[in-house]
Amino acid sequence: MKHPLRALLALTAAGLIGAAHAQTADDSLYRAWGQKAGIQAVMQDFVTRLVADARMAPFFKNTNRDNLVTQLTEQLCQQAGGPCVYKGVPMKEAHADMAIGRRDFNALVEVLQQSMDARGIPFDAQNAMLARLAPMHRDVITRD
Repeated sequence: MKHPLRALLALTAAGLIGAAHAQTADDSLYRAWGQKAGIQAVMQDFVTRLVADARMAPFFKNTNRDNLVTQLTEQLCQQAGGPCVYKGVPMKEAHADMAIGRRDFNALVEVLQQSMDARGIPFDAQNAMLARLAPMHRDVITRD
């Protein structure tokens, strides 16, 4: 991995600044990610990597991949300041029965980082998105 601690540091820092970054009127992050088409390309790569990763595959074995790409695209588009509206299940509800631990969450972030690198997302834009997504860890991690 090119920057192994980058994602974890961004998540830790974002947890300290919390949801203040979750919604903004600024769409510069949305544009830096290539707008909706760019976000969708990263999410397609991400889902492909998730189902191929031995650590992550068990969590996604019964998942509709196309729907997952669509939901993730909408969610990241909204988080990035784009015009999308995420209409999926709230994170806490979606992950309640999945027994996701911190190690699992960190592995998912590693896979996301690989996808961002593979799709050429600039380093600053990667960290900005991770900072906006980081507060979700409270709703996704369901076990120690």
